[in-house]
Amino acid sequence: MNWLDFEVILIACITACACVIPGTFLVLRGVALMSDAISHAVLLGIVILFLIVHDLHSPYLMFGATIAGVLTVLFTEWIIKTHCLKKDAAIGLIYPLFFSIGVLLISCFARNAHLDLDMIFLGDLAYAPFNRLSIAGFDCGPLACVVMGGILTINTLFTTLFYKELSVSIFDPIFAQLIGIQPTLFYYALMLLTSITTVGAFDVVGAIVVIALMITPPATALLLTSHLPKVIGISVTISIIDSILGYTMAALWDVSIAGSIATMSGVCFLLALLFSPQKGLIAHFVWQRKQRLQMLQRILFTFLKEKKSISITSASRQLGWNQQKIKNIAHSIMQKNAAIELNNDILSIQK
Repeated sequence: MNWLDFEVILIACITACACVIPGTFLVLRGVALMSDAISHAVLLGIVILFLIVHDLHSPYLMFGATIAGVLTVLFTEWIIKTHCLKKDAAIGLIYPLFFSIGVLLISCFARNAHLDLDMIFLGDLAYAPFNRLSIAGFDCGPLACVVMGGILTINTLFTTLFYKELSVSIFDPIFAQLIGIQPTLFYYALMLLTSITTVGAFDVVGAIVVIALMITPPATALLLTSHLPKVIGISVTISIIDSILGYTMAALWDVSIAGSIATMSGVCFLLALLFSPQKGLIAHFVWQRKQRLQMLQRILFTFLKEKKSISITSASRQLGWNQQKIKNIAHSIMQKNAAIELNNDILSIQK
């Protein structure tokens, strides 16, 4: 691994961690799709500011994108409060509108501008290290690393300072109001951070991967634990692992880095979905089998208490179970305790 590879991985890890922090609270609040809405709606802000300043590298583009993200949230919340549409429908109404207006503006007024749609969706993570920040002739490192590092610091400080307020506002907004916390204020503050994070990550990993980084690691962590501090810690850890493994896969197979990171996020989620000790599909399947066996054991034991003694053949006819099933259930009861006995295909309650 050379220094360029290290810088790409570092940028990916910082970007992923910055996305995970607000993404965790979005998932917990049930508005995870808002990250999707903001990541697409920022295109409108970028295009409008570009048409004003005519410079693709202007810092004002980031300002315009942030405003577009905030407006997406405001319009979505306004529609939700009218009670005419549910959350998902309101989000699905606003962001295609903003995104399509941005595409139309590009088609009408910026046809000659070099706006690569691949970069919009997948970013330019491989080339991010070449865009350096230089102050007084001193190389301060990749600009993306500095920008996303600053955003990560802001997100971390906000979460640390207002952890109690955010937690109470998300899990019990009515109680939050009773103790003097304004859940609406912290919700909009969270949305502002989400917009800023999305805009910063938009240029690095693109719109699609921003969604994957904000939603998938927290969703994976929630399959492993329900304790919020642990959810945040596990989410950050998973996002770093996804970034490292994603870059490794991209380097080996010569494919998109951002796409590989998003793919690894999905793989980690699938593994957690299958093998989570408490919420995984395998654990759920084992629990269902255990519950079913316990129910069958109670049925058979209650049946024997009434009959005192009965042959396997008669029990099979009366219960509607095959004989081997009755024997298996009887043996499972006998392994737990000696309440029943089976001799010469005769089941009986021990005296």
